[in-house]
Amino acid sequence: MAEFLIPPHVILGSNGFKEAYGYLKSYGDRALIVTGPHVGKSPMVMALKKALEEFEIAYYVFDETSGEPTDEMVVKGVEAYKKSNSRFIIGIGGGSPLDLAKAIALMAVQKEGVGIADFCGKEIVCDIPKIVAIPTTSGTGSEATKFSVITDTKKDIKMLLKGNCLIPHLAIIDYENTMDMPKSVTAATGLDALTHAIEAYTSKKATELTDVYGLSAVKRIMKYLPKAYKNGNDGQARKEMAIGAFEAGVCINNSSVTIVHGMSRPIGALFHIPHGKSNAMLLGECLNFALEGTYERFGNLARACGLAGEKEDDKKASEIFIKAVEEVLEICEIPTLRQCGIEKEKFVELIPKMTKDALDSGSPSNTRKEVKKEDCEKIYCNLIAK
Repeated sequence: MAEFLIPPHVILGSNGFKEAYGYLKSYGDRALIVTGPHVGKSPMVMALKKALEEFEIAYYVFDETSGEPTDEMVVKGVEAYKKSNSRFIIGIGGGSPLDLAKAIALMAVQKEGVGIADFCGKEIVCDIPKIVAIPTTSGTGSEATKFSVITDTKKDIKMLLKGNCLIPHLAIIDYENTMDMPKSVTAATGLDALTHAIEAYTSKKATELTDVYGLSAVKRIMKYLPKAYKNGNDGQARKEMAIGAFEAGVCINNSSVTIVHGMSRPIGALFHIPHGKSNAMLLGECLNFALEGTYERFGNLARACGLAGEKEDDKKASEIFIKAVEEVLEICEIPTLRQCGIEKEKFVELIPKMTKDALDSGSPSNTRKEVKKEDCEKIYCNLIAK
């Protein structure tokens, strides 16, 4: 028996703010808006402010999400939440402000002396303020998940916070919010969503329900990500990517991620490579590793995408699928670690720590093929050799 969790309320399409009136009014009369400095000046945030004013909901804007969220940003956000006497939190932007909004909601109700690191690796159970998630990228799926990833600046690790209470109470998904995404962000976030969907479908924890969402998300993203990358004004591609990212978020919420995410987080923490980009860099290497013993699952993905038929056996279909994924990576022009300025010597020096952190995260253990210390070290070595 498997529990299946999704946000209680999801609004898909335009005019989402108007449709959300009843929910927002029930959450309280004052909201903290968590966003970044760029999105904070955007028309979508202006529209949100206007809607809140019409609803007679006061708001305070916390726009100090710079890069990926850290424990220090959480502390400042909690201060803003308490100072503004807010009653609920609205995260608007990419995965960083959405994750930060969750962490702020969690820490806003904690006693003095409790730090966010105290929740790392534990199942979080507590009552927190209502969270509204409004994604402006199509990738992290944070609008659908019980997860938040926050960097511990003291230990140089990315903490995975998890708990059903972190699932947003309301997700507002409007593809028009994603139309002005730069190509690099379209690629990184889109490949993050693809990684979610593939890992969730091939995870040991996959279920019949996550399979439905996973197959749909992979099929959707494989078709429309290249189109969105080549033409950011392609409304149909943007719409399909927004839906695919949500589907993929639902997947990992219920069947989790595997080796790619486990190995990606240490790269992000130590070398400050954006999460979606580090996932994309690892995707080919990790999927080729995970292929053995998971041929049926990867074969199903190939057939769902129309890449293989019944005449190909699972092994052949799997190989066709991996090759198609690698072609998408090429289209999206994902750089290598060295092209990002990472020094080989420094990277190799930190491989033991990254390997330990990856395995300690627990994510690689969801891979159907056993992941050993030597496997991670080899994949990291292959990555920096490119």
